[in-house]
Amino acid sequence: MPEASDKATETSMPSAASPPSSAGAGEEAVPRTTFAAPVVVPALLALGVLLLFCGLMPQRADALFSGVQAWVVGHLDWFYTVSVTLFLVFLVLVAASRFGDIRLGPDDAVPEFSFLSWTSMLFAAGMGIGLMYFGVGEPLQHYLKPPTAAGGTPAAAREALQSTFFHWGFHAWAVYGTMGLVLAYFGFRYNLPLTMRSGLYPLLKERINGPIGHGVDAFALVGTIAGIATTLGYGALQLAAGLHTLTGWDTSTMGFRAGVIVIVVVLAGISAVSGLDKGVRRLSEFNLSLSFLLLGFVLVAGPTVFLFQALSENIGNYLSDLVRLSLRTFAYEPANDPAWFGGWTILYWAWWISWSPFVGMFIARISRGRTIRQFVIGVLLVPTAFNLVWMTAFGNSAIWIDTHVAQGALGQTVGNVDALLFRFFEYLPWFKVVAWLAILLIAVFFVTSADSGAFVVDTIASRGHPHSPVWQRLFWAVVLGLTALVLLLAGGLKALQAMTLVAAVPVTMIMLALCYGLWKGLLADRAHFTQDLAPATSFWSGLHWRKRLEQIVHQPSSADVRKFLASVVLPAMREVAVEMQKRGVQAVVSEESVADGELRLTIPNPALRDFVYGVRSTRRSVPTFMVRDAASESTRRHVYEPMTFFEDGRQGYDIQYLRSEEIIADILRHYERYLSLSADQRTQLLNRAPGHS
Repeated sequence: MPEASDKATETSMPSAASPPSSAGAGEEAVPRTTFAAPVVVPALLALGVLLLFCGLMPQRADALFSGVQAWVVGHLDWFYTVSVTLFLVFLVLVAASRFGDIRLGPDDAVPEFSFLSWTSMLFAAGMGIGLMYFGVGEPLQHYLKPPTAAGGTPAAAREALQSTFFHWGFHAWAVYGTMGLVLAYFGFRYNLPLTMRSGLYPLLKERINGPIGHGVDAFALVGTIAGIATTLGYGALQLAAGLHTLTGWDTSTMGFRAGVIVIVVVLAGISAVSGLDKGVRRLSEFNLSLSFLLLGFVLVAGPTVFLFQALSENIGNYLSDLVRLSLRTFAYEPANDPAWFGGWTILYWAWWISWSPFVGMFIARISRGRTIRQFVIGVLLVPTAFNLVWMTAFGNSAIWIDTHVAQGALGQTVGNVDALLFRFFEYLPWFKVVAWLAILLIAVFFVTSADSGAFVVDTIASRGHPHSPVWQRLFWAVVLGLTALVLLLAGGLKALQAMTLVAAVPVTMIMLALCYGLWKGLLADRAHFTQDLAPATSFWSGLHWRKRLEQIVHQPSSADVRKFLASVVLPAMREVAVEMQKRGVQAVVSEESVADGELRLTIPNPALRDFVYGVRSTRRSVPTFMVRDAASESTRRHVYEPMTFFEDGRQGYDIQYLRSEEIIADILRHYERYLSLSADQRTQLLNRAPGHS
C-alpha cells in the first residue's frame, strides 16, 4: 500500500510520530493554533446543538434518546456482545502471534515512560472515577437484584461479583486496547497523525485526508467530549454527596455544583500547563498511591479473611465462565429483570466503546516504544487485575456488612449511588478520615480525567500535531467543564448516557474496520522482516581505514553531519534519481530539509507502499569511554550521526563511513528488496482475485 506519512502531512501538519529535527536547527516553534477547521467547526456546531437540545428540552431529549436506546438494546444486543468478544480474541491472537514482537515505533524506539508511570496513567485515564462510583454500588445492586439467582442469597452474592468482574474485566480493556493499539501502530509505525482516521488508511488510502476522514475525527471529537463530560458530571455528583455527608452542607444547589466543576477545570488547566510528562504523569502516580492506600485500608478494616477467600472464588468463577459470559444474550431464558441485560452489560459495552477514542488515543500516546505484546499484556492484565481486587474489596465488603452488620440498612440506600460509598464508610473505623481520603481521590481522578481528556480532544482537533499551544488544551478543558455543567444543571446526563449507547453502534463498526486495517498493516510489516536482503553491495571492509580512524577519533557535530548530507548523500541520491528517471521510473529527492539535517529519496507507487530511503541527523549521548573524552576534558555530551530511516519501521543504521558510490549501492540494495516484496504482494493479490486459476 502507498506510504502515508508525507501525503498525510501535505494537507495538515507534521506527523505525530515524526522524530524531532536534528539538533542544531533549534527547537521547533509552537504555532499560534493547530486547529483543523474541517474537524473542529462541525464538531463544535454539533456539540452546541446537542447541548441546546438537552439543556432547553431535557424531557424531550430523554424521551427521544431513551426510545432509540430501547430499540438498539432490543435489536442489536447481539451485535455488541459479539463485537466486544471479537476485540478480546483479536488482541490475544495478535499478541500471541509473531506480530507481538513488532515495536510501536522504529525498531530502536524505547518506552517514553517507566512501567509504573505507564500503568498509573492507564489506570487513571481508563476507569478511575468509575471505580469510586460503582465499586460499592454495582455489586450491591446485583446482590439485591441479580440477573438469574434469587436476590439476597449466597448465590446472588456469587453472581453479583461475577457480573461485576465481567463488566470491569478483560472485555472492557480489550475495547480500549484495540483502539489504542490501532492508533499507536499507525501513528508510530506509519508516521500517520495520531487520530482515529489513520487506522482506516489501509482501507481508504488517501481519502482519509478528505471528507470521510474529517467526518470520522469530528464524530470522535463529539463523542469524546460527551463521554468525558458525562463522567465528570457523575464525579461532581459523588463529590457533592460526599461533602454533604461529611459537612452537612447543602451541596444540591446549582451554584455549589458549578463551583466544583470550575475548581476542577482550573486545576486541570494548571496540570495542562505542566505538560503530559509532569502534569498527568505525576497526578496519575499520586492517584495510584492513594488508591492503594484506600484499598489496603478496606482490606484490613473489612472482613479480611473472607475477602481473600472471596477473591479466590471470584476469580475462579469469572475465568471458568468467561466464554459463556462473553457470548450470553439471554436468548432462551430472559433475566429476572428483562431490562437487566440492556441496562447493565450492553450499556457498559456501549460506554467503553464510546470512551475508546479518548482512552485508546491516550494510552497510544503514552505507549510509544513498547512492543505489541508488551502493550497487550499491560493493557489487558494490569488494570484488570487491579479492578478485580478493588471490586472484591469494596463489593464483597459492602455485601458482608449489609448482611452481618447493617441488617439490610445499607442495601436500603442503594438507590442513592452518589452517596453510597460514604454510607459504606460509616460502617468502618475512622469514618471521617477515610471519607476525606476518598473525596481527595475522587477529586484527583476528576482532575486527571479533565486534563487527559483535554489533551486527547486537542490531539483529535489538531490532527495529531505534536506541538499544539498550551491555550488550546486550556480551551478544551473549559469546553469539557461547560459541557458537564450544562448537562448536570439541566438534568441531561441520562439523555446523554442513552445517546452514548446509540452512538456506539457506528463506532463499533469503525473499530471492526480498524481491526481489519491493522491486520493488513501487520502482514505487510512482517513481510519486510522475513524477506532476505539482495546482495547488491557489502558494507565497509577495510578500505579507506585512515579516514574512518579519523572519524572515530573526531566525533561529528550537527554541522559535520549536515555537511556530509550535502556533500556525499545528496549527490548520491540525485545521481540515482536521474538514472531512474531516464528509465521511466519517477524518483524525487526532498532537498528542502537538508538544512534541518534530513534527506529523503522517494519512488511513488500508487498501488503499494512507496519506496523511501532517507537519512537524517540523529543525536546520541557520548559514552564516557570514547577516545575523545579520554583524551581531553571535553564538555560535549552528545554527538550526531547520519542514520538511515525507512517508512516501513525498520531500524536504521549509521552511514557516516560510506562514500557516495557505496551509498548508491546501498540505495539499490534496498530498492531491489522493495521490488521483490512488491512482486510477492502482487502475486498474492492475483491469487486471491475471483476466477484466478
